[in-house]
Amino acid sequence: MWKSPKKGWLAGKSTINRLEYCPETILDQKTSRYHKIEPNFEAIEKSFVDFFLESYKKPPLSIILDMDVTDDQVHGNQEGAFFNSYYHGVCYAPLYIFCGHHLLVAKLRSSNVDPADGALDELQRIIGLIREKWSETHILVRGDSAYAREEIFYFCENQPLVDYVIAMGTNGVLKLRADDVIEKAKHEYEKKLAPITELMDSLFQKKEDLEEVKKLVPISTWYRSIRYQTEKSWSCQRRVVTKVCYGSDGLKMRHVVTSLPASKIPPSKLYTKKYCPRGEMENRIKEQQLDLLADRTSTQTFQSNQLRLWIHSWAYVLINAFRQHCLKKTSLAKATVGRIRLNLLKLGARIKISCRRIIIAIASACPYQDILSIANKRIKTIPNTG
Repeated sequence: MWKSPKKGWLAGKSTINRLEYCPETILDQKTSRYHKIEPNFEAIEKSFVDFFLESYKKPPLSIILDMDVTDDQVHGNQEGAFFNSYYHGVCYAPLYIFCGHHLLVAKLRSSNVDPADGALDELQRIIGLIREKWSETHILVRGDSAYAREEIFYFCENQPLVDYVIAMGTNGVLKLRADDVIEKAKHEYEKKLAPITELMDSLFQKKEDLEEVKKLVPISTWYRSIRYQTEKSWSCQRRVVTKVCYGSDGLKMRHVVTSLPASKIPPSKLYTKKYCPRGEMENRIKEQQLDLLADRTSTQTFQSNQLRLWIHSWAYVLINAFRQHCLKKTSLAKATVGRIRLNLLKLGARIKISCRRIIIAIASACPYQDILSIANKRIKTIPNTG
């Protein structure tokens, strides 16, 4: 992962620190005392996908790739940081791609770029790496409306065993074509509301009380599937699934565009089973940024901040691997990264070093000593852990 002038060098923390702070204007890097090693960006990016592939004993039948962007607020004059009105501050806008709990892409970006900037390149790269080992695995690409772009649709449609479910914004045409479903949802909601309204009118005089009761009536939800093509941006017709909700707050509509045919999955299941679970990715981003402090991109240069993001990303990969392999069937099997750090890694201990061994003594009152013992036994069985 790291380039070095000589094989076998081991860098101390001070030398590794120079990866971030090494001046970029060095004329002779080979003789500079401040440039002993440098990161291989391509190898680092590839390592996330390689680790993901190696975590499976055999190729899975299908996987889901979730794309999303978040904000990384900065408080200085960092290179590439700009004010973003959506996030209400000066920030970066890193792109993440996860497959379940596995982190595949952590790409630092300026916040003044298109939300989908670089997403296609990353999809092409990681799907290419996956296909080298898993030629028969079905891949589903998911994302919010920021990724509803012709180039992403076109790429997925022209790849074998690759489909997509991506949200898209509403417009007048989609609303017009959903008129019949809107009327059905409205009629169903009013039908459920009518007996409650009659009862409330006989008991109360205030309209405010009736408005509060309306919020307790279940929302009416309907789905429909249509073939749709934009006037200019789309090259062909595509399937769009519309979700219509009618309740006390009026009409709400959501749309997803997909390459999955209606004969394979109906619109209600497509939206609830295929698209909605995408929200789980938000928890992975929270683990990365809140539990592992991946938002500490406080160095001056953009390149060094990208390196910091990758270092924190590898911390997530390691803890996730620990959770997956060492905490299986324990009370912490589904724990967040933050809870694992707090309960298992941030323990007070007494360390004794002798000529032959190192003894780590944890308090006998430690409430998680049984899980620690299980994890210790399991980690020793993992190949290449020393």
